[in-house]
Formats: sequence, C-alpha cells, structure tokens
Amino acid sequence: MQQQFDERNRDLLININGQLKHRDEAGVSPFDSVVQGGDAVWEGLRLYNGRIFRLEEHLGRLLHSAKALAFAEVPSREQIVDEIRRTLAANQMRDEVHIRLTLTRGVKITSGMDPRLNQSGPTLIVLAEYKRPVYDKTGIRLISSSYRRPGPDVLDPKIHHNNLLNSILAKIQATAASADDALMLDERGFVAETNATHVFIVVGGRVITSRTVACPEGITRTTVLELCREHAIPCQVRDLSLAEVVRADEMFCTGTMGELAAVTAVDGNTIGDGKAGPMLDRLSTLFRELTESTGTVVVD
Repeated sequence: MQQQFDERNRDLLININGQLKHRDEAGVSPFDSVVQGGDAVWEGLRLYNGRIFRLEEHLGRLLHSAKALAFAEVPSREQIVDEIRRTLAANQMRDEVHIRLTLTRGVKITSGMDPRLNQSGPTLIVLAEYKRPVYDKTGIRLISSSYRRPGPDVLDPKIHHNNLLNSILAKIQATAASADDALMLDERGFVAETNATHVFIVVGGRVITSRTVACPEGITRTTVLELCREHAIPCQVRDLSLAEVVRADEMFCTGTMGELAAVTAVDGNTIGDGKAGPMLDRLSTLFRELTESTGTVVVD
C-alpha cells in the first residue's frame, strides 16, 4: 500500500498563519519549532459533502494537546474554523478531502529548545488535499514491529504531537517486510495500535479494542465504540495480546485518513477467512450513514 499523487492537488493553496500560498511556494521558517524539534500538535480531518466529521472533537484534542505542551498562546476554535473555511473556499473543495491541521509553538528568535525563545505566537498550518480513504478496503497486511509505543512515563500518548519517528521507523520496517503497515505493541507487550491507526478484533461477535495506554484517544475509534453501544453490538476495551489477534474471527483498523479497513493477515497469519468480515461490513455501513448525515458545515 502506497499513496499516489492526485492530480487535483497540483495547484493547492496552503494556509500558513492566514496567508494562502501555492504548494510550491508555501513554507515555514527554519526557526519554527516544528522544524527545530517537532514541537507541534496536529489533527487529521475529513470533509464529507461540505461537512467536517467530528470537527469539535478534533479541535478539542488539538487544543488539549497544545495545553499539555504548555503553548503560551493558541488560536480560538473560531479562528481555526475560519482559516479552514478560507482554505477550502480558495481551493474550491467540497468532498473527498483530507485536512492536515498543524499548530506549532511558533518561530524562535534563535535556534534552541527553550520555549522562552518563542516570542511571536504559534504557527497555524491548514493543508487540505483531495484524498480518498487510503487503505484498500479488501484488506491490508501487517507485521508486528520491534519498535514499541511508549506509555505516559516516556511521552504521554494523550498529547497528539508531531514527533512521529517511532511510527516512521515501524513503517520502514513494514515496507521492508512487504507488509502494508506495522502493528506496534506497548512496553508490556500488549497491542497498542499500528503506525497510523487504531485496531479492533472481533471474537465470537464481540468487538474488542486495546486500551489507550500507549496510543492516542482516536476520534474514529471512539465513534466505532459509540456505534457498537448504540446498536447493541457487544464491545470491550482491554489489553490484547498478539496471540489473541492472530486467532480472531476478524480484524480491522480505524482512522480519519483511512476510515475503517479490514486487516487480513498479521505476521503471515491469516485473520479469519482472510477478507473483510460481516461485523466490519455492518460497522462500515453504520459509519458511512453517520458521515453522510452529521458533521459541521464549513462549505455552503
């Protein structure tokens, strides 16, 4: 699985602190904190027919993460939404769009890691691209990575930060093994998530996902759990071992960029019958109905 260039994105206008620039001319200062040390927080949003799904929840996570990193200043929710609207309008976008929202600590007066060097306020980047769900809905293959997801004693996963190096290393490992993505464990050896998504298994009609001990509180993950409860689908949140994963009836991953997608193999072990199962089909239908009927209107 490798994402491909979408021709519709050739002349994108990207919003950096309110200035809209062509993708070939847009850039941030080498003194910006995101360049200096990955000192930033981010969210992935998806636009469905003029509406952003679960926008308020995403903004809440973004601003909570900035607060946890002690950003001195953050824009208001209203300011962020206004810049999202401006970006979508400038690019004439309405559907099949993924928005990468990044908030950095801002530009430093000189290089260094001390946040007191940031004296000009944060940098807000709105990158909207035409991007359909990125995963093959017929199923993806995972390997278990040797790179672990740290817990809050190392770097609290409740902070949705831009330091993604262990995810990148796990992805490199998966690619070298001809797999689509990597399944990452926590420091105790239990399943955390993949390098990019949360994971669920289905056992005997029960939907199970791992605790958020070493992974973020996913918006799509939460939505799936809510759908289970609303539609009387048994569900559970608990520690999961690799042995439980490989003997599951079904497995799927969730995320804003890829929505819901089947996992058909882990470490060469076929999951279930090696294709998307009935529980995923049902949840995917419920999820699609939700995205078609709800969301914050940002395009008239």
